[in-house]
Amino acid sequence: MEGKLFITGHNGLVGRAMLRHYATQPQWQVITRTKAELDLRDPHATDAFFAAERPDYVILAAAKVGGIKASYTQPVDFLLDNLQIQNAVLSAAHRFDVKKLLFLGSTCIYPKNAEMPIREDSLLTGPMETTNEPYGVAKIAGIK
Repeated sequence: MEGKLFITGHNGLVGRAMLRHYATQPQWQVITRTKAELDLRDPHATDAFFAAERPDYVILAAAKVGGIKASYTQPVDFLLDNLQIQNAVLSAAHRFDVKKLLFLGSTCIYPKNAEMPIREDSLLTGPMETTNEPYGVAKIAGIK
């Protein structure tokens, strides 16, 4: 594969690793934007970006994260911000004919007491860890 690759969340843990990898591959024209440059929660700004840049591929690594305490004390912020990011990016990717989109989740989407190693079919089979539930619920919505 080759083409324009938009890596969201390129300053985060996974996004940074993806950027390091793809930036060394000559077949990829890697595109990034910081939160200050593009608020992915804003569907109009996200659409304008996709219209201007026309990425062929997207890695959706952007998310509101912040640890257990922040997630537990700001559940609505975590839920809404992550849903808004996902909705804006997924919608723009669909509207602007992105060929493939890689959506990243985490173990937070699985039940608290999921058997290890976690299997994909464990999703939605039990209660989630309450401290990460707002983040996890948003991620599950994006996956489904």
